[in-house]
Amino acid sequence: MPAQKDVTKPDGIEAQLDKERRKVDVATLNFSVRELVRMMSDSELRVAPEYQRKFRWTEAGESSFIESVFLGLPIPPLFVATNIGFQWEVVDGLQRLSTLMHFLASNPEELAIINRNASLRLKGLEKLSALNGIAYGELPKAVQVYFGRQPLQVVSLTDKSDLQVRFDVFERLNKGAVALTAQEVRACVFRGEFNQFLEHLAEDENFLRLLKLQEARQYDGTKAEQVLKFFAYKDGRAKFDGRVEHFLNSYMEEAASRFNYQANESLFHRATAKLYQICGGPFVRSDYNVTPLVQFEACLVAIAELIESNEQIIYPSENWQDDPELKRSSMGGTNNRTALRRRIERAKVLFSGAT
Repeated sequence: MPAQKDVTKPDGIEAQLDKERRKVDVATLNFSVRELVRMMSDSELRVAPEYQRKFRWTEAGESSFIESVFLGLPIPPLFVATNIGFQWEVVDGLQRLSTLMHFLASNPEELAIINRNASLRLKGLEKLSALNGIAYGELPKAVQVYFGRQPLQVVSLTDKSDLQVRFDVFERLNKGAVALTAQEVRACVFRGEFNQFLEHLAEDENFLRLLKLQEARQYDGTKAEQVLKFFAYKDGRAKFDGRVEHFLNSYMEEAASRFNYQANESLFHRATAKLYQICGGPFVRSDYNVTPLVQFEACLVAIAELIESNEQIIYPSENWQDDPELKRSSMGGTNNRTALRRRIERAKVLFSGAT
């Protein structure tokens, strides 16, 4: 009986790689938006129910995608698999294709393919605000032509590919279909020293003791975002206009070019140590079993500013986290400059014993 080849050796690894690669046959092509919609309408592109995602984009989300196509921003490739008869089955990209159909659909039959009753009217656009409230059929002809010609990349797993490979591709793409949080996107866009600094401080011992997060938020960038908010609200809240993501992005971009790392790291450690000393455990309220992040941010900033001004910090009265004014200025609908200032100032009063 011949001896088995040892796949841990270079020639064994190469042989195994070559064998598995032969099971995969992929073609990469570019198609215009108009052509992709036509292919869906003519059933050349099939959306199998068993592979449909369990969510549907909101019209605001669809509008944002359409705006990205208009602007020529990079769009992830669509993945399809070739069935018998050369029909393509959508593996990954259902929401993008459905959105294109929703926008370009000109009759009830096309809308029925995506279970919609009316064509998409764009909404909530910031870059192309002139398009808000407009449907595709109302655009100038030249703009319709421009949009219809925009190219999208399609990666096709051909009918020559092994069926088990096709299953693996479907499964891997499904597992990878997880939206990044805003902070995870920032970590990609604003790479460099400041981002590394945020990640470093997010592991501060007292900071971790104070934060009690839901399981889903333990590893999604929430901790680093809380560090970012601490510095942004402490140093730049005069520029805060209620748009949290825009404000944090702007601050992160500015901080990347001018930031006193040594002084700010020391202040952050001192602030988290003092707040943990006051709380004696996780920062929670009696009516909330995880950390109320908006309230937490304000209190940490308040502690830091009292430290910076060399003011005495006292232990507030029992159940101070339930202070009505602190809660009221930290609840829903308080993402504005006035409420931010009010909750920070209220926290300062609680920590300084002022009346």
